[in-house]
Amino acid sequence: MPLKIRNRDARRLWLDRQGLARAPTGPLDLLQMIRDLGFVQLDTIRNVTRAHHHILWSRNQNYREPMLNDLLAKDRSVFEHFTHDASVLPMEFYPLWQRQFRRLGQRAGKHKVMEAADIAAIKARIAKEGPLSTHAFDTKITGKKEMWARPPHKRVLDQLWYAGELATSHRENFIKYYDLAERVVPSHHREMEHDDEQQQDWLCKAALDRLGFGSLGDIQRFWAAMDAQEVKQWAGKASDHLVPVELETVDGDWISMVAPPQIETLLAGVGPPTSRLRIMSPFDPAIRDRTRLSRLFGFDYRIEIFVPAAKRRWGYYVYPLLESDRFVGRVELKADRQAGLLKVIQIWPEPRVKWTSDRERKLDAELARLARLICAGTIEWQCNRITS
Repeated sequence: MPLKIRNRDARRLWLDRQGLARAPTGPLDLLQMIRDLGFVQLDTIRNVTRAHHHILWSRNQNYREPMLNDLLAKDRSVFEHFTHDASVLPMEFYPLWQRQFRRLGQRAGKHKVMEAADIAAIKARIAKEGPLSTHAFDTKITGKKEMWARPPHKRVLDQLWYAGELATSHRENFIKYYDLAERVVPSHHREMEHDDEQQQDWLCKAALDRLGFGSLGDIQRFWAAMDAQEVKQWAGKASDHLVPVELETVDGDWISMVAPPQIETLLAGVGPPTSRLRIMSPFDPAIRDRTRLSRLFGFDYRIEIFVPAAKRRWGYYVYPLLESDRFVGRVELKADRQAGLLKVIQIWPEPRVKWTSDRERKLDAELARLARLICAGTIEWQCNRITS
């Protein structure tokens, strides 16, 4: 009989697996935090703080923005590559990431962008001059200019980066600098080899351990480094690692999923999460799977930055509010760093959530902590506060 996981226990286990069950305080081990998550998604938009900073800060509020680039550029303990999106991963995962370099490199190389001699010249410049950004090159788009079209040199740099020939050396103001992979990745990580079957086995097991429970599709989408058929084939050979479970949704339905062998131990070790109210990034891994979010928490969310203003239901950049194991509302924020302002544009409680004075106090405390992260001295309410 499949193990049945009640909705409350599933919510708490998911938050625990995501590093959100504990109060975000205490000593900061940034690399271990990234290991536990598996990866941290990068995002260019700095509405208040960029998503990767926000994700890490949500788990330990001693985190500050320069720390991640220090791990990348100085310690060389993380590397950048593509999961479902651009991400940072622990450098120790590098030997197990070779299939992703191969997959994405082949995909990017299907379309001829520049002649081989010109591609070699780009690599030769980097080899001679050191890390370079796209601004160091000057090729032009020819023909019809599409919305997302990019100059040939940008496409080649990305193609070489996808293939693992180039690596991100560092970032300046979030601009990526490319260098030869052998000058970025420590030699012992480059020299360690795992065959493709070992890599697939690690990818699937590592995904399921971080998910706590999920479908084969959830496992496949976690890293986005395998296709659905590969995951299905892995599952057929790794049945000893898969425990069948029935998961209760917030609506009382039951869904068949799988869990890792230690699922009962994990469930036994999970208690009530911290009662602290958190302002969550829209790109937080606990939120990214909107189907899982809806099934577990009954929280319907989407980011509306690409939705025309007149068609938005909520706002441009709206942050979910997590309290204990419930999403209790959402708030639209905007920072003006030059003026030292954190602006509260609008706030909405979830249906059937009573906005108490205690909850108001928790939100004020979290806003103050977020303001400190970006060195904003003033929190400016541009909307009415919620009245209970």
